[in-house]
Amino acid sequence: MPENNVPRRAFLGGITAATALSYSRIYGANDRIQLGLIGCGERGRGDMGNFLKAGNVDVAALCDIYANQIDLAKNVAPNAQSFTDHRKLLEMQQVDAVLIGVPDHWHAAIAIDALNAKKDVYVEKPLTLKIEEGPPIVKAARINDRICQVGMQQRSGKHYLEAKQEYLDTGKLGKITLARTWWHGNGYHLRKAPESLQTQPSNLDWAHFLGPLKWRDWDPQQYWNWRAYLDFGGGQVTDLFTHWIDVVHMFMGKEIPIAASASGGIYNYKDGRTAPDTIDVLLEYPSEFTATFEATLVPGITGAGVEFCGTQGRLLIDRGHYEFHPVGRNAQATVVKPTGINLDLDHIQNFLDCVKSRKLPNGDVLIGHRSAQASHLGNISYMQKRRIDFDPVREEILPF
Repeated sequence: MPENNVPRRAFLGGITAATALSYSRIYGANDRIQLGLIGCGERGRGDMGNFLKAGNVDVAALCDIYANQIDLAKNVAPNAQSFTDHRKLLEMQQVDAVLIGVPDHWHAAIAIDALNAKKDVYVEKPLTLKIEEGPPIVKAARINDRICQVGMQQRSGKHYLEAKQEYLDTGKLGKITLARTWWHGNGYHLRKAPESLQTQPSNLDWAHFLGPLKWRDWDPQQYWNWRAYLDFGGGQVTDLFTHWIDVVHMFMGKEIPIAASASGGIYNYKDGRTAPDTIDVLLEYPSEFTATFEATLVPGITGAGVEFCGTQGRLLIDRGHYEFHPVGRNAQATVVKPTGINLDLDHIQNFLDCVKSRKLPNGDVLIGHRSAQASHLGNISYMQKRRIDFDPVREEILPF
């Protein structure tokens, strides 16, 4: 393996062509990609299904710390080899790409291991649990010349791309000073562990699930509803806001804020969770606009979206449609509701295309790092109960 300071092109120049192919497979038009799934839970299995729908993909290997999840995945991929340790899966030379669908606290370690094992990577968002984890993943992708797509599927959504081109790229909104985002009533953060998990199953490796985290006795809620606990994920901010702030970055062409403020708390669901059930985040960007996020789990309000507010009108967009409201008392709104939307499938297809072409994917690892970074700044502000000032050049939090 080359040292980190040796350019990959120079390194490959010193080995035979046959050996070079083992580092970067060259695909023919009809060649099938061999996929390994790490994390066979509901989201991982759903992504795997879309990989199979995309075509030219075989699931060669499955990995999870809970055997029941592997069994569910095997209903779709019966010939796949099974593992409980991701490192063993990564030793399989026939695996070309891995799909990482594990909880957030494992994203960085598994992604870096996979990239160092010369696998292309599709990793669910957020890319990271902690703000400092992003740069090492980006470095591993670049050093190893790997494709790394982060699951921010709006980047590949046809109606998102269409709305951006029609209203942002042409300047029809005028000067945009505010990007509002919200996600209300997301019930996934309120999931209750089933009765079958009240006692730890003998075929579930709890210690491995915890990984780098400090020890705690078996807790079915922390396993089943890990998004509600800040040890495992970033709550609604990294789970939901990361999607929406990525849309803001994509449309505005700006992706590094200079300040973050946040307020919220566990106001209603006193069930042991550590992530707030209600939170507001405000980010300031150097190009004279702010982006906000409002979220609550209480059922009195539902819905999600992004709204760009400019001097000539406003653009509202969500996963099902977009609408433009020009300035003027009697101005007519333009509403577009496309049919047949499958953002996940489009994003996975983009990844597979890039695995073969070696072009950067729509949700490249650096993009994923920057959008997770913005979300982390909001969570850091919430936890430290202060405004966070951020150096956009060095990408460092400034001293208090």
